[in-house]
Amino acid sequence: MEKDELTYHIPVLLKESVDGMNIRPDGTYVDVTFGGAGHSREILSRLGEGGRLLGFDQDEDAERNIVNDPHFIFVRSNFRYLYNFLRYHDIEQVDAILADLGVSSHHFDDSERGFSFRFDGDLDMRMNKRAGLTAADIVNTYEEERLANVLYLYGELKNSRKLASVIVKARSGRTIRTIGEFLEIIKPLFGREREKKELAKVFQALRIEVNQEMEALKEMLLAATEALKPGGRLVVITYHSLEDRMVKNIMKTGNVEGKAKTDFFGNLQTPFRLVNNKVIVPDQAEIERNPRSRSAKLRIAEKK
Repeated sequence: MEKDELTYHIPVLLKESVDGMNIRPDGTYVDVTFGGAGHSREILSRLGEGGRLLGFDQDEDAERNIVNDPHFIFVRSNFRYLYNFLRYHDIEQVDAILADLGVSSHHFDDSERGFSFRFDGDLDMRMNKRAGLTAADIVNTYEEERLANVLYLYGELKNSRKLASVIVKARSGRTIRTIGEFLEIIKPLFGREREKKELAKVFQALRIEVNQEMEALKEMLLAATEALKPGGRLVVITYHSLEDRMVKNIMKTGNVEGKAKTDFFGNLQTPFRLVNNKVIVPDQAEIERNPRSRSAKLRIAEKK
C-alpha cells in the first residue's frame, strides 16, 4: 500500500468487502467511493482481460489517487449520478457495486475542510468544494425550526431545539464563520464527559445536510438496484444508523423506506437475496490498527 493512500484513507474491511463482490477477472465493477483508492486497488488486482472498474468521487483531492491502469475509469462526480455515468460509458449493467460510506480520514485531518472540531478553520464541510452551501451558510441562514430538525434527524441530538435556539441568538450579533467561533457557542450546552460524542453528532448532522448525503445515498441505492446484473452484488459499508437503516431496507425490501411488498401468496417481493444475514464488523486487530473503523458495518446482497 502506498504512503499517500495511507495518509488519505485507510480502507476499512478491505478483504471482506472486496471478497464480497465475488469478482471475476472479465467483469465490470464500480467503486462509488473511490477516495484513497484502497478498495479500488484491491479490485484492480483481481481483474484481467476484459475487466473494468469505474471509480466515482466528487472530491478533487481524490484525483491525486487516480490509478494508472488500463482497466480503470475515474468519474469525477457524486455517486447519486451513477445511472447517468453508466449510460455515458455505454454500460448497461455491472457485476458488483461497492460503497464505503465513511468520510475519508483525509477530510477529518485537513483543517481547511472544516469536517472536524479538533481544528480551527472555516466552517465548510463540502465534499465537493465547487458546490452549494457550506456549514457556515447553514448555521447562519437556516430558520430555527429547520436547524433544529437537521440536528435532530441527522445528529439524533436530544437537545436539538435548545442548540438551534442558542445558535440563532448568537448569530444575531455576528456571522459565525469558523469552527472556533461555532464551538464557543455550542460547547457550554454539553457536559464535559459527553462533550466529544455530542460535538461529533453536531458535526455529523451539518456534514450530512451540507452534502445532501441521505438524498444522494437513496438515489445511488435505487440506481444500483437497477444497474446490477442478475447475480450481481451490492456491497456497502456504513458508519451510522441513518445510512445503515437505508441500506438494510433496500437489501431486504427493495426500497429505502423498508416497506415490504408481497405477492398474492404473501411472499416477500424483493430484488435481492442477502449474502450475509448477520452484519460483518471489523475484528479487534483492525480496530486497533484503524480506530475509525470501530463503527463500520458491512452488508452484502445479491441481485435475484
